[in-house]
Amino acid sequence: MSDAAAARIMRDLDDLAGCTSDAGAITRLFLTPSHATAVALVRTWMERAGLTTLLDASGTLVGRDSTASPDTPRLLLGSHIDTVRNAGRYDGCLGVALGIELAARAKQLTLPYTIEIRAFGDEEGVRFPVTLTGALAAAGLQITPARLEARDEDGITMAQALRDFGLDPEALADGDCTASGAFAYLEIHIEQGPVLDKAGAPLGVVTAINGAARFEVTVSGQAGHAGTVPMSQRHDALAATAEMVLAVRQIARARRDVVATVGRLNVAPNAANVIPGTCIFTVDVRAPRDAQRDETVTAIARAVEIAARDNAVGASMQRTHAAPAVACDKRLQGILAEALTTAALPAPHLPSGAGHDAMAMAALCPIGMLFIRCEGGISHHPDEQVTEADVAAALEVMTIALKRLDPETFKSGTSSP
Repeated sequence: MSDAAAARIMRDLDDLAGCTSDAGAITRLFLTPSHATAVALVRTWMERAGLTTLLDASGTLVGRDSTASPDTPRLLLGSHIDTVRNAGRYDGCLGVALGIELAARAKQLTLPYTIEIRAFGDEEGVRFPVTLTGALAAAGLQITPARLEARDEDGITMAQALRDFGLDPEALADGDCTASGAFAYLEIHIEQGPVLDKAGAPLGVVTAINGAARFEVTVSGQAGHAGTVPMSQRHDALAATAEMVLAVRQIARARRDVVATVGRLNVAPNAANVIPGTCIFTVDVRAPRDAQRDETVTAIARAVEIAARDNAVGASMQRTHAAPAVACDKRLQGILAEALTTAALPAPHLPSGAGHDAMAMAALCPIGMLFIRCEGGISHHPDEQVTEADVAAALEVMTIALKRLDPETFKSGTSSP
């Protein structure tokens, strides 16, 4: 394949990086003016590719081939165009740009289906304390009144933000965004981790999107004078917490494909000359299989209990978040792996530790994902980087895969885990 399309995509993403709320950084939150500017720019990409566009009630930009019959099977390609604060320029957006290029190529391939592009706007979940609104709506899942009443840090509800964006939250609640009738959803995304880069592989086939469980652990000891309380009589919450944090790491290291992170720690009273009386920390556990994740959580809970007992403190774990693992369709994995082999590329298989729009789309149809390596595994950071050569390889592999996709094999609409 020519590198001209890959070069254009890289230029387009440089232009999209200018759609930001923060000078000198890329910050593009859901339903903000910078999101609106991004929608307008991506719309021009879709129109350049010969697609008809519309903005659905969730703020998702949709690109379609208006010449296709309504009865023609639909393959959905997509990702998101919102970002975290001070983001990189490829997370999500690269998948949208690649999808648009593939939709343009599809017009020359005489495929037995049509391609529809979805540029979602709420994958990151940064502005509101919810996420995946656009993908959930596309999958036909209910957008609840509670979600629409979620508030950002300025007190603006999502419903009001939708109105300010020129959208109708009532239409969103009524399910007007569904993509029903699609036989499959494919998402191309940077890996956001170091596995492919370390293996020297430009692309990889995603096997599953890890399920996640998040907890807040409260360790209750007794604050006291750092100079007067004997070591044998202390109820040191931080000393117990240190043992718990190390146990979290050790437990995850002993299990394949499991990751566990203590990402936040608060100590009270947090003074140099006071024995810590209370510690609160978070634990995030992820795995490609729910049973594997749950077994890890059980082991961590036991370690917390033992460390609390040994240090004469109290401890409690409260679950604050849970998301089930989502398996990628075996048929789609096979097609992507065969396309990689045809392109004379390695075909590593790996789970995704990060969440994606595909998680929600799995409620609608079988899903598949192709990862592109990112330099050093860096993501959610201005140093996030991919190469033009890897983008060209993704276009080549996906073009091969599109030719091999047969909607007849997906008629049941069910995934093949």
